[in-house]
Amino acid sequence: MDLHALLRRLPSVDEVLLQDEIKKAIADSNRAIVVESIRQAIGELREAIIAGRMVGEELLEEVVERTLKFIAAKEKPNLRPVINATGIVLHTNLGRAVLSEKAKEAINRVASSYSNLEFDLESGERGSRYNHVVELLKKLTGCADAMVVNNNAAAVLLVLNTLAKDREVIVSRGQLVEIGGSFRVPEVMEASGARLVEVGTTNKTYIQDYAKAINEQTAALLKVHTSNYRIVGFTHSATTGELVKLGREQNLPVVEDLGSGFLVNLQNFGIIDEPTVQDLVTEGVDVITFSGDKLLGGPQAGIIVGKQEYIARMKKNPLTRALRVDKLTLAGLEATLREYFDQQQVLTANPTLRMLTTPAEQLFEQAEALRKTLSEVLPEAVVSVEKDFSQAGGGALPTTDIPTYVVTIDLGDWSEDDFSHSLRKGEPAVLVRVSQGKILIDLRTILPGEEKLLVKACAEAYRKIKEGQH
Repeated sequence: MDLHALLRRLPSVDEVLLQDEIKKAIADSNRAIVVESIRQAIGELREAIIAGRMVGEELLEEVVERTLKFIAAKEKPNLRPVINATGIVLHTNLGRAVLSEKAKEAINRVASSYSNLEFDLESGERGSRYNHVVELLKKLTGCADAMVVNNNAAAVLLVLNTLAKDREVIVSRGQLVEIGGSFRVPEVMEASGARLVEVGTTNKTYIQDYAKAINEQTAALLKVHTSNYRIVGFTHSATTGELVKLGREQNLPVVEDLGSGFLVNLQNFGIIDEPTVQDLVTEGVDVITFSGDKLLGGPQAGIIVGKQEYIARMKKNPLTRALRVDKLTLAGLEATLREYFDQQQVLTANPTLRMLTTPAEQLFEQAEALRKTLSEVLPEAVVSVEKDFSQAGGGALPTTDIPTYVVTIDLGDWSEDDFSHSLRKGEPAVLVRVSQGKILIDLRTILPGEEKLLVKACAEAYRKIKEGQH
């Protein structure tokens, strides 16, 4: 059949719209997307005909098939779930903390109706959105007052802008960290309007270094917990207790940025180098900031706890409105905090704590079961179980290696990079580690119910690399 005859056989948009599969697509989607996809399919097929590429005889069926693929691609959400098989519990690029069931329920409940976000049901007057979590934070940490902003960098910004705008803040040179996205603490401090005064050296800072730097322009003493790195060896840092004592003597507030922030002690699980928020409150730190979506295991938020006189000033700062959290964050955070009142149950109810504390022996059993299944669906690959280490991630616990077991896949002559790329492009997307020519799947971060999806994704990726479709 010649070129012009083939082009004349291309169906019209109206003809395609009459097909049963397209009618169903309109009911499930919307007419505008369907029509756009039909035109795209017809145009693509027309180009194929003109280019002389082989096309089938049933052009209408071909247009319908291509239309349905275009519709599916257009409707696929940009932000969607992925399976995290990397073993990095708080993977920043994957959204950090996975929320608990109760937190998810709370968010859904508030999202689907009106709420008393800023309304006092008792008095019938306007209320404060912070009241929904303040009492919980006070009971859990022992602080006098609290508030919440949209992330921890914002919390530091607000604290310093409130307490030290146009004045000096003293901080150890060894604590001028860079956080995610190449943002640096000195830059956050500069944006707050506070003037940074560095003391000590990279590896050693003594309390007398702070004392010598204090003058009439000093507004606060700042300690930044190096949650995303450690300096080891020939080192010294002024302790929190020393800073609090100096602050009392000089009538200066002591601010500590925890970055991450535990509300439960996990020393029994080998996590020993991370202070709890309660520890700092007990030591007398005036203002403490930490993240909601790191070791707390809640939604993204910057939590500020401390002395009432300082928190009250922050709540009146105009920046507070720009940095405030919405109803969904507050709903998730409230539910997350409530689970901490049972310090044993929270270890299993909170996904972050559960993943951090699951014994390696338990993961070995899961890894063995997965190995057997994957060996069946990947018959030409060598599938094994090996010891390895998971990481907390998210800029937390940088020196803590968490023992784990991983399932390794050796694909022989086939490319492990092609396999991992195919996994990422699948539905659902799966992220793995690649090391020494092998695919590594860490069971620590595989969520309940994801195993079957993971096996299916691996089987599909295996089929594609064998067929050269990666």
